[in-house]
Amino acid sequence: MLSPTPLSLLCALLLCLPLAIVYTIISATITTTYTDENPETINLPRLNNTKNHQGTPFEPNTALPDDDESLFQVASRVNPIPCPQKLQPKKLAFMFLTNIPLPFAPLWELYFNNQSSNTKTLFNIYIHADPTYNYDPPFSGVFAHRVIPSKHTRRFTPTLISAARRLLAHALLDDPANAMFALISPSCIPIHSFDFTYKTVINSDKSFIEILNNEVGEYDRWAARGEDVMLPEVKLEEFRIGSQFWILTRKHARLVVSDRKLWSKFKLPCVQWYTCYPEENYFSTLLNMRDPLGCVPTTLTHVDWRGRFDGHPRTYKASVVGPELIVWIRRRRPRYGHNGTNVSDLFVTERHDPFLFARKFSFDSIRTLMSIANDVIFKN
Repeated sequence: MLSPTPLSLLCALLLCLPLAIVYTIISATITTTYTDENPETINLPRLNNTKNHQGTPFEPNTALPDDDESLFQVASRVNPIPCPQKLQPKKLAFMFLTNIPLPFAPLWELYFNNQSSNTKTLFNIYIHADPTYNYDPPFSGVFAHRVIPSKHTRRFTPTLISAARRLLAHALLDDPANAMFALISPSCIPIHSFDFTYKTVINSDKSFIEILNNEVGEYDRWAARGEDVMLPEVKLEEFRIGSQFWILTRKHARLVVSDRKLWSKFKLPCVQWYTCYPEENYFSTLLNMRDPLGCVPTTLTHVDWRGRFDGHPRTYKASVVGPELIVWIRRRRPRYGHNGTNVSDLFVTERHDPFLFARKFSFDSIRTLMSIANDVIFKN
């Protein structure tokens, strides 16, 4: 066999070079895809100035303890009253709990930047991103460098409670001006402008958290860790159910990270996983036991449970997303506690708080949502 000469190798290389250039150009224009929980493959638009958060430390409070127990202990010492610096307003803390790239990041980017005032002084963003997953496209724009030290999360386990408490702890310690703390799902979108949201909740002295009693399956949830395991800390009549997505006051955020008593029970593994939804029980039960009159017993995140029996609310597909759906959701009245009352406080029967967020939206609806953002979603 003849050995190739240097000249022949050079010619072969020159022949292949145009193909390599074409392949590189085509590869660079492919939009990243991933599969959502529906499942379906979604093309996700990239934001400008993308930069992978992995390996990049969370900028504020990088010296905080790594272990949860020490972190919560430090956070439990913060002032429960918002303390903005001189001439600084109170802020909203938006806490995203995710194990996927944020599918509605472009919409949220508009939400945070398309405002009447200098909103950079009115909010902070915190992300708990399960480190066992890949985030491509990476967090960018307003989400860049906002990922807190995160741990693995899994449904039917107390890990989702831990993640929310971790977010609260970092938000409490990061900025004393953080006054209200909203937990956000990756399948959630805003249905009002930031200005509207800020004015609605920033001066509230009560948390917005769904607190339901006498719900179907309540006993099975209470006994999911074993019969009577929750005793004596949590009696069945004290056990509550509610959405895991809430908006807490700073006082209640500190109360959550300070808790040891109820957490000692809710952190136990379930023996009946099919009735185990600890993130939907812990926060409602804790606040109902400790400060029921400090809560508006509803969530301001809309979901549609009609005809659903599998533990997942309805997903709004791209084909039904449009101005009419946004208007319809806005007109819904939240459910206030059990039979519209909260213990002996009858004030909730006269309330009609607006929904501020909504879920679940299919990830391929992002293009429709972006097309109606300025004229519908952010138009108050």
